Amino acid sequence: MAVIIENSIWEPNPYLFIFIFLSCFLSILLLPYASKNSSTRAPSPFDHGFSSSFSSFQRKFLLLYSLASVMEGLWSVYGEFEYTYRGVSREQIVLSLCVGYAASLFVGSFLGVLSDLIGQKKVCMTFCIIHLVTAVWKRISVHQSLFITSIGLSLATSIFSFSFETWMVHHHEKQGQRQDMLSDTFWLMTVFESVSLIGNQMLVNSLVGDNVKRNMFSPSTVAVFLALICLTFVTKGWTEASQRIELEDYRTSFSAYIFSDKRIWLLAWAQASIHFSVAFFWILWAPTLVADGREVHLGLIYPCLLGSRILGSSLFPWLMGGTSSLRTEDCLLYCFVISGLVISIVAFDYQDLGVLVMLFSMFHACVGLIVPLLARLRTMYVPNKLRGGMISLSLAPANAAILFFLLQGGYYRRIENSVILAFAALGLFTSAGSISATANLLLEIARSSYGISVFVD
Repeated sequence: MAVIIENSIWEPNPYLFIFIFLSCFLSILLLPYASKNSSTRAPSPFDHGFSSSFSSFQRKFLLLYSLASVMEGLWSVYGEFEYTYRGVSREQIVLSLCVGYAASLFVGSFLGVLSDLIGQKKVCMTFCIIHLVTAVWKRISVHQSLFITSIGLSLATSIFSFSFETWMVHHHEKQGQRQDMLSDTFWLMTVFESVSLIGNQMLVNSLVGDNVKRNMFSPSTVAVFLALICLTFVTKGWTEASQRIELEDYRTSFSAYIFSDKRIWLLAWAQASIHFSVAFFWILWAPTLVADGREVHLGLIYPCLLGSRILGSSLFPWLMGGTSSLRTEDCLLYCFVISGLVISIVAFDYQDLGVLVMLFSMFHACVGLIVPLLARLRTMYVPNKLRGGMISLSLAPANAAILFFLLQGGYYRRIENSVILAFAALGLFTSAGSISATANLLLEIARSSYGISVFVD
């Protein structure tokens, strides 16, 4: 008698999608009512007290940011599968990642400085042009365009990390709007980016369909179309006042406000650690789930992770509004500790798929909250005219560490994935310490400013 072994493909519980969707929906829907009932009312993005000019700008900005997010995510839907399908070896794929992060390290680190000097409009136009040229080049060839594509997309990602946020902050400052309106835009950016990435997955899957061989290049065509739309929008619909700054003046200001401020050094370390952790999470999450030959529907887990990120972001106005007494530093401290614990558990080679997906979702919920909180701290500490340079330079240590671990772990295979995740967890824990040190520095500054003396018995 023959024995039939049925291979089951693991899928997340359908109720998980419903839970995440309802949680995000209710969190955003009930926010205005909670704000109105609060004694210290926290304005929400649904508040009609916003000026019409800023509301119009916010809607247009979020639309452009969503389109840019779709362009950023188009290449990651199939990613390694596309290259494998075209016959690219594993070593070539890892080497292309190394080349990309090397470009981010040696070129992308200084693009933020360039944007502060010449203005955000030209840099955002460069972002669109890079995606346009990369998509056309990828359409022409696969093997010959592997490294050029990696360099182009890495530089575009470097620009994406600072350019749109810096542009929005400059426009906010020019209009003289309230700081709470700026904070609302921060968390809405994270929500719109995550929603765009989920929609991007649906779009690419519908374009490729069952005929992978025929439709594999469809995302490149969509990228060309979106790049032209964004480029037209930035060129025609964006008026930017001239802000050219002399290099010597910029260098002096950067040294005085950035290099001489311990709080910004600690903030930069926190930004670098979360960048390192998120980068390696997306590199290692699929190999971790399919370890030991397990079959998993990765396409169903991906929206769960991004939905968790949306849920984390939607908690931002609740924690930072009038309904909560938590400080920004306190929330960041808790988020870094929780995310560090989650990555530590994963690093110990935990095997249960359900628990792994739960841990991954918790990590992304923390990331969704950390991103707008860090943006809020940047607004508190960093002068707007130096914002782009501070963000891009703070990511240089993370890109250097990613390049090192990619070479040692991915190319030469001298370091296990669990060791890389352990280093990511260590970075998150040290970031919690840096945020705590930042809070202590603020307390010392407040005491010295107001002449408060502290006596110890």
